[in-house]
Amino acid sequence: MKKTVAACLAAMLLFAFGCSRKEEPKRYQAEFLTLFNTVTRVVGYANSEEEFRALAQTIRDRLTEYHQLYDIYNSYDGVNNLKTVNDNAGIRPVLVDQRVIDMLEFAKEQYEATGGRVNVAFGAVLSIWHDYREAGIDDPESAQLPPMELLEEANRHTNIDDVVIDREASTVYLKDPRMRLDCGAIAKGYATEQVAQYLESRGFQSLLLSVGGNIRAIGKKAVPDGEGEARWTIGIQNPEKSSERTELMAVLIDGLSVVSSGNYERYYTVNGTRYHHIIDPETLFPSACFNQVTILCGDSGLGDALSTAVFNMPLEEGRAYIDSLAGTEALWVLKDGTTVCSAGFWDYVKPE
Repeated sequence: MKKTVAACLAAMLLFAFGCSRKEEPKRYQAEFLTLFNTVTRVVGYANSEEEFRALAQTIRDRLTEYHQLYDIYNSYDGVNNLKTVNDNAGIRPVLVDQRVIDMLEFAKEQYEATGGRVNVAFGAVLSIWHDYREAGIDDPESAQLPPMELLEEANRHTNIDDVVIDREASTVYLKDPRMRLDCGAIAKGYATEQVAQYLESRGFQSLLLSVGGNIRAIGKKAVPDGEGEARWTIGIQNPEKSSERTELMAVLIDGLSVVSSGNYERYYTVNGTRYHHIIDPETLFPSACFNQVTILCGDSGLGDALSTAVFNMPLEEGRAYIDSLAGTEALWVLKDGTTVCSAGFWDYVKPE
């Protein structure tokens, strides 16, 4: 970073007011719950706690808008969201915010690019697993697996071509009355990326935004650490929760995203076997190849989509696909705990 930029960084960091303060900005952190059913953390630098609080509130407000738009479980006054679209499946097109159109078009692109490994029209199947999982968590002794015939019937209503988007009219229509959208594999990362781009467009240059497993860095740290390292250090979680080693490794990033999907977050147990929430669209059961997949790329929305899609691909297919994408790396944790990386992933790993 050039000295002239570094000298202005403290003034530009929060609201680009252009003041001439010379003191070193301080590091702050904010945390809030409920959005996208996860924990959101904001780490950044400011000249005062009040300035940082204002920034954190701006981020929370914008994420709240995306949370409400992409929610499939709850309705909000004056908001036509994904639940509204689902409620009107087979009935009528729904007038929606442009941000819903943009996200669904991105989701369709990822469906095509990944051979259907990530499908926002898969909600009819995912809702069955959600209900059985919630029942199993509430009453573990009575936990059951959904019958295959029930899953197969639901799978007949997952054709993404039945999601009709009219950009000019700003409407979404589900042609199949039994289709349900579920954008959980894309919406959180997509929203994170949109908020990050909004902040970047307004001159923010040093911020770390974490929405659950979706981490997006804006630039570098305004103040390097004691070793002079200005890149952000991101720990890769160990999916084996019983291990004393909580992290597998750490990566150093600057303006990039790190997104992980694993079998350790949302799951329930039936007859001693754990069943997680990432459902393979081919088997209609939880994907069985990996414990975790971590994606490193520039776009958090893409990282979110890829972490699910690659989780649903055999290892060699996933490696070939990741290698075909410029600026994208991946880390796989196999069922036996072995780690496998794409060719350039180790370039980002922090030396121990």
